[in-house]
Amino acid sequence: MQRLPLIMAHSLSNIPSYPLPEPYKIRSFKQDEEKWATILTKAGEFDSIDTGLERFRQEFVPYPDAVRQRVFFIEDETGQAIGTASAWFGELNGEEMGRIHWVGIVPEHQGKKLAKPLLTFLLQQLASMYGKAYLKTQTTNLKAINAYLNLGFEPYIKDEREETIWEQVYKELDIMRK
Repeated sequence: MQRLPLIMAHSLSNIPSYPLPEPYKIRSFKQDEEKWATILTKAGEFDSIDTGLERFRQEFVPYPDAVRQRVFFIEDETGQAIGTASAWFGELNGEEMGRIHWVGIVPEHQGKKLAKPLLTFLLQQLASMYGKAYLKTQTTNLKAINAYLNLGFEPYIKDEREETIWEQVYKELDIMRK
């Protein structure tokens, strides 16, 4: 499937609960720029840690207080950061709302049931500040899209082109459209 951008939205009501499995824990940001860039590079978001660090500087450095309150990490039993995601802020179609931003888990910890607990944690954080949230993804992230749908996210469709793209995504996922 061609890599095309998609947007999904969540009403921030009926947030499911998925506990983080032992021995993992979620913690907030504390001067972790390099850990953030390393995790997202290993997860395939960047070609290099330097590219990740540059992106961090562009998007997060102007908001140091927000970074400390909204960027989170999953740590393993040794205290090593192995996943990250942000309960960020944004605007969608002129409406201010929360944003799930830069989600990544290193490959060796993927498949250990960490993504849903991390995402529901972020949704709970955002629900205390906003009435809605959104995220951006790509058509090539079918596994993530399926997880987002199961967490209550819905396609954000602006036009017929996006309707057609979503029809193909549903077909690829082999699920019926709501």
